[in-house]
Amino acid sequence: MKSVPNKDRLVTVFGGSGFVGRHVVRALARQGYRVRIAVRRPDLAGHLQPMGAVGQIHAVQANIRDRASIERAIAGSFAVINLVGILFETGRQKFDAVQAAGAGVVAEAAAAAGVAHFVHQSAIGADAQSSSAYGRSKAEGEANVLKAFRGAVILRPSIIFGPEDTFFNRFAAMARLSPVIPLVGADTLFQPVFVGDVAAAALAAIEGKAKPGKTYELGGPETASFRDLIARMLRIIERKRLIVTLPFALARFQAAFLQLMPKPLLTTDQVRLLEHDNVVSAKAVSSGRTLRDLGVEPRAMEAILPGYLYRFRRAGEFRAGAAA
Repeated sequence: MKSVPNKDRLVTVFGGSGFVGRHVVRALARQGYRVRIAVRRPDLAGHLQPMGAVGQIHAVQANIRDRASIERAIAGSFAVINLVGILFETGRQKFDAVQAAGAGVVAEAAAAAGVAHFVHQSAIGADAQSSSAYGRSKAEGEANVLKAFRGAVILRPSIIFGPEDTFFNRFAAMARLSPVIPLVGADTLFQPVFVGDVAAAALAAIEGKAKPGKTYELGGPETASFRDLIARMLRIIERKRLIVTLPFALARFQAAFLQLMPKPLLTTDQVRLLEHDNVVSAKAVSSGRTLRDLGVEPRAMEAILPGYLYRFRRAGEFRAGAAA
């Protein structure tokens, strides 16, 4: 009988039911790891089980604000991957609690349990001096992680795209209904990275292909402005829409009201983030801390986007005419 590599190694993934999480879980399962998904609502993570063999993937209850539940989720793990993060604050889900303090507690628990590898997903834009609370909390989370687990690997992706993303899908849905696409920070640069490549980077890190204690910046092969990315999306879905640039001052005023919604379309904190480019730094490239340095060849947007944005065309995949 053929042996299964890594079958005796358990990897706990915090936030494993999210957008990036499901791709990380799939990558781990394909390499034979047993996967424990640590989430607040295990009953909503059942869709991940078919990604592996019977019994290979299972979900447990854990809350990033509850140390006891974190320790239970980590027990017996070979590696831990923390993907928990929020884009805006709601209720008790605050940036400081989730992305700063919470990340540190997970790392502390992993170190105490003798875990071999710890991977923490942060974001390009993490900066202790950032004008954005999101950016500051990400930077504090990185510091807390490295203080508790010195050999941890930090992953900082640019904007992540893929079939379930909230970037291209969101604007494509808007283009179906509106003749105008308003943009804040239209000239801000991004380096979109495919979610499958981010998952491959996390896998590489727990397999010892990353330098312990280092921060890797993850970006795709192309850098483009916000405006250019939306224009590309519109070409793919074959719709002509007017792209209107909103001044930052006006955007902040509008965001002050929009952020009061249960699921905000825009917050003042997000506007602050959009004032700065979101690309891999020259320092990360020169010091060998990119996707390619983890053995992952980043995939281009043109190879991925049409495969899931076609549904926003007038007749989905059957659309074969000119732009709408």
